[in-house]
Amino acid sequence: MSGLHHAPGGGFRNPWPGGALARLSGFLKWKVVERFTRPRAPDPPPGAFPVLAPAFHSPRAAPDAVTVTWVGHSSFLLQIGGRNVLTDPVWSDRVSPVSWAGPRRWAAPGIPFDALPPIDVVLQSHNHYDHLDDATVRRLIVAHPRAQWLVPLGLPAFVAARGGTTVTEHDWWDVAESGGVTFGCAPAQHFSARGFTDRNRTLWCGWAIVAGKRRIFFAGDSGYHPEFAAIGARFGPFDVSLLPVGAYDPRWFMRPVHMNPEEAVRAYRDLHAAHDSAARGAFVPMHWGTFRLTDEPMTEPPERAARAWREAGLPAAGFWRLAHGETRAR
Repeated sequence: MSGLHHAPGGGFRNPWPGGALARLSGFLKWKVVERFTRPRAPDPPPGAFPVLAPAFHSPRAAPDAVTVTWVGHSSFLLQIGGRNVLTDPVWSDRVSPVSWAGPRRWAAPGIPFDALPPIDVVLQSHNHYDHLDDATVRRLIVAHPRAQWLVPLGLPAFVAARGGTTVTEHDWWDVAESGGVTFGCAPAQHFSARGFTDRNRTLWCGWAIVAGKRRIFFAGDSGYHPEFAAIGARFGPFDVSLLPVGAYDPRWFMRPVHMNPEEAVRAYRDLHAAHDSAARGAFVPMHWGTFRLTDEPMTEPPERAARAWREAGLPAAGFWRLAHGETRAR
């Protein structure tokens, strides 16, 4: 599949069968027609998503330690190889082009912004508003000016325009180094856009993080695709895999770009197939419980993921359903 995600004439595409995006007519069918014929599940009650006090190491964890702290949605503080790494950082109350509308946060960020340890690396998966937040990028650049930003193709200008000085762009299968830790840019099945005229002009990806024998996989945002096994073979075996499980309903519309929980467990097994290591790793469900983006009940994704995990015969201790702010160590 090398190079096939580069679209003729510029931009990017999903190179696999079933990766084509729904048309505008499908979006209108979902947002207009189905609102009358198939109402979405009710909102959860207040307090449905508790926030715990984080327990990460400050200023840094030991080089051989791996800790994972969930900020919310796809935002994590990862400590590996003695480095502090943020993924898709979003601290804003809404994810939208405007501050007064759009999906709002159901739980406060699991780490208060001012409580962050020194950030060494920021990993960005793509440019959607629930993953790339203008206000957060600006705050991070001021508060952590030495952080290295690793982004997919086409996104350096966004960070540089907000003051970032150490930004590198990467294609699928590229690798970068920071402080002795290797970061691998991994394929994902998704799309990009921040407006009506820039669809798929920048790339989307996941990230593998390798520090000696300690390894983490962050899938970014993705539908199920056939390259998870190749990712695991090249960068694994992974101690912890962060995989999206939410924003999948209606399935007929979301299937190309968002895995459902069962597909996420399948992706986890693919990631570990080459090393026969599924029973030794941990699976962290993400992309749920923070912003309401689609129609499924907000509490359903991790419940379905836990059931799929059990049905796959995987060890209960390897399923990490984190609360906002919760820290786990591996």
